[in-house]
Amino acid sequence: MTKPPGKLLPLVAALLCGAVLAQAAKPSDQSVTSAAPAVQTAAHAPLNVPVKARPTHPPSQPGPKKHQSRQQQRTTVPADDWNLTGHGKVLYLTFDDGPQPEWTPKVLQVLRKHKAKATFFVLGIQVAQFPELVTLERAAGHHVGNHTWDHKTLTLLPDAKMRQEITSGVKSKCLRPPTGATNAKIEATAAAVHQRQVLWDVDTKDWTKPGVARIEHALLAGARPGAIILMHDGGGNRSETVTALDQALTKLTRAGYTYRSLPC
Repeated sequence: MTKPPGKLLPLVAALLCGAVLAQAAKPSDQSVTSAAPAVQTAAHAPLNVPVKARPTHPPSQPGPKKHQSRQQQRTTVPADDWNLTGHGKVLYLTFDDGPQPEWTPKVLQVLRKHKAKATFFVLGIQVAQFPELVTLERAAGHHVGNHTWDHKTLTLLPDAKMRQEITSGVKSKCLRPPTGATNAKIEATAAAVHQRQVLWDVDTKDWTKPGVARIEHALLAGARPGAIILMHDGGGNRSETVTALDQALTKLTRAGYTYRSLPC
């Protein structure tokens, strides 16, 4: 028997409502699958990033290496560097037999004019009389070497006297034997008191007073990288030396030379 339509509609509506509620209460496979990876990614992704994928500075351009490069550019020649020929067009001007109150200041003035540094091999007896001149030399950035006490030829002296001549001279890292006369015993005696024997490459012979032109020519002809030049600021009238030095340094500087003190 067919039920009246008025009672059928409420029954159908009730069945449909129950089905909808049951479907909403049951989780679908699709919602579980999409939610789980999202939670995992948020919790563990940083731990799974490979180390090689982390951003880094290129090996050739890290900050510390740039700093080291600037430091290397500021590096100066070490104080005990005796590789005299390894620094380009550098000359080593040296002056013997001073200090002397008239000529030493004039030599210092010429050196200052040409921005040149030099080495003064001084006599102990002269330093005792004019200590302020050695102070001026050092204050100007020049170096001071030992030329013995009073210019005795060391090879002609008894051993004890030879040692006294060396040890009575000014304190320095360098010894220049008077007239260049030396032997193995003198060199060993100097080494025992921590002084290196230093001779020269170019003798201008200014001590013979040959004239300004000859002294200047000797300077120009002997110039080569690393050369040690011998001149004098003591022992007599050095007006020729002062004039020749000024003229020669003007030309040598134009030729690209610079002038350093020996590491004494």
